[in-house]
Amino acid sequence: MADAITIYPARQIITMNRAFPFAEAVAVRASRILGVGSIHDLTTWGDHTIDDRFRDHVLTPGFVEAHTHVMTGGVWQYTYVGYFDRKGPDGKLWKGCQDIDSVVDRLAGVEATLDDPHQPLVAWGLDPIYFPGERMVATHLDRVSDRRPIFVYHASGHLATVNSALMELESITVDTPTPGVARGADGQPNGELQEPAAMMLGGNAYREISIAMGTEEAIWNYGNEARNCGTTLVTDLGTTPVDNQDRIDQWRRVTDDPGFPTRVMVATMGAGFGSRSTLSDLAQRTLELQATGTEKLRFGLVKIVLDGSIQGFTARVTWPHYYNPPEGHPGNGLWLVPPDQMPEIVGAFHDAGLTVHCHCNGDEAAEVFIDAVEQSLERHPRWDHRHTVQHCQLTTPAQYRRMAALGMCANIFANHIFYWGDQHRDFTVGPERAARMDACATALREGVSFSIHSDAPITPMGHLHTAWSAINRLTASGDVLGPNERIPALAALESITIGGAHQLKLDHDLGSIEAGKLADFAVLDDDPLEVDPRTIKDIGVWGTVLGGVPFEAASGG
Repeated sequence: MADAITIYPARQIITMNRAFPFAEAVAVRASRILGVGSIHDLTTWGDHTIDDRFRDHVLTPGFVEAHTHVMTGGVWQYTYVGYFDRKGPDGKLWKGCQDIDSVVDRLAGVEATLDDPHQPLVAWGLDPIYFPGERMVATHLDRVSDRRPIFVYHASGHLATVNSALMELESITVDTPTPGVARGADGQPNGELQEPAAMMLGGNAYREISIAMGTEEAIWNYGNEARNCGTTLVTDLGTTPVDNQDRIDQWRRVTDDPGFPTRVMVATMGAGFGSRSTLSDLAQRTLELQATGTEKLRFGLVKIVLDGSIQGFTARVTWPHYYNPPEGHPGNGLWLVPPDQMPEIVGAFHDAGLTVHCHCNGDEAAEVFIDAVEQSLERHPRWDHRHTVQHCQLTTPAQYRRMAALGMCANIFANHIFYWGDQHRDFTVGPERAARMDACATALREGVSFSIHSDAPITPMGHLHTAWSAINRLTASGDVLGPNERIPALAALESITIGGAHQLKLDHDLGSIEAGKLADFAVLDDDPLEVDPRTIKDIGVWGTVLGGVPFEAASGG
């Protein structure tokens, strides 16, 4: 007996297939799209059921998020102290902490509930760049407790701030040689730990976050957050140790559950952030995992982290470097991988037939990665590799032209325009470079295939917001930052559907609503191509359909 056919009529279906861009209904058999078109045409397939639940909604392809981290599910086990209001995976709204006193008060409230005096207090989401005139350091956290170790992870994921008790416990002193231990005007460590080597000095408090990321609860939170915002595929870009079989088994166990609401691409960490395995071992392991993928769990990407965070002043930017850095800043950021090692690293994965995605916030980092890809191609020509510059924040027009010539992709961190655009203009890179950051229009003009991303938990997962940022380029203060880098709504929608799927080499299966592809849809309350572009981020999300199965978003109660 053939599988049952379900036909879903909708107010509008945006297919992202330019040959057949709109439809009134989609037919699903088993987990795949049987056809798209008019209800009448779809009924000719045979016996069917018409499911009217989406008749008043708009269907698009399920959103494809090509850069997030399972950490976004793990951090919700701790206290949020970010600047902006934020919803958790359960739909609960957390109010933002918009000054240092608010952060201290929230942490003090949590500290009062802890019985064990040795238990670290861990929090996340902090970004001192939002607090003008004073950077939050250890002395502020000492107001919460001068005995309990406190570790506050920054929104960027590249820094942390700790209190004096933690520095004393972990012997972080003026003699600590680790790069990234920030110092005050007196030359003493001030409690800010920049980049992984320094953050690891946080000891058990730092390890708590790593442990939280490795739980099944984190994976379920991750999937539920994706469902809430219309995302049907998320990419855990380099935060799962693929040489840990227990972690891989955990991913399989959770994603195999019929109730898990999204697909996941798990990338290998190839270099940066403490990778320990040899390049050849990592390449072989990734190829082995790629061959074992399922419809809901994929492998085959490699992640390299080359530089740091622009708002943390640790990204590598070309001259004239940083515009208005904090006192004592060395002038440029940190290399997390020595640049002279990049040709060997990129070449090892390129030669194995794998796709390399490289974290490059600064344009100096982008240049190093592009050079390494070019050298790999000269030595080992290979078509359709889709090596990708991740974040791509200060990538120049000349670099985009080189990327197009080399067949590279870009994954652009459009959310930065809203979350840090004002700060980039006033503090990090200055008005001219800030106006051309996250240059989606340049990528479009120069013919570089691109997607946009949230980098959750760095910013909240949600492609309606990333698209809104790319379309409008509005900062948190309401200014338009770089109007000539705005893109049309259709181009933004392509970037979060078929563009993301192409970048992940999954566009044969995902990213558009057309016969034969997986039946993955975002279910929206309104049409992103018809509403005022400034309201796209406010469109309600009913939930998703994954492989023909509806998953309703959490309401938050």
